[in-house]
Amino acid sequence: MGKMNPVVHFELPGDDMERMKKFYQQTFGWNLKQLGAEMNNYVLAATDETDSMGMLKQTNRINGGLYPRVDKDNVPSIVIAVDDIREHKQKVIDAGGKFIGGQGAEFDDIPGVGLFASFIDPEGNRLGMLQPKGM
Repeated sequence: MGKMNPVVHFELPGDDMERMKKFYQQTFGWNLKQLGAEMNNYVLAATDETDSMGMLKQTNRINGGLYPRVDKDNVPSIVIAVDDIREHKQKVIDAGGKFIGGQGAEFDDIPGVGLFASFIDPEGNRLGMLQPKGM
């Protein structure tokens, strides 16, 4: 068996972002940081203690994000870290997955984070993969 790629992030869509933020803050104590319009009003969700760079202090935890739902196809998803996003793009295609935006879709460069792509697995689940900056 080859190297395992870990789940490193989750995303949850919402219709009422204020209600959603209140729910996760009050219910689970998450630390939420609202980003601006330039980041599509995304909300960073820290689910455990982070350092000054926003990285988790314990490695067996994941953080995530909340975002405004724009259509019915927005569903919760997970993000998997990979060393080489181009290599893994081909692996996804070879294994029967499809990329959102088509098989020729380019990667999103998230400033300070890394290269990202969304795909659909053979069972219809939406996932993401991330090549963290510096890899």
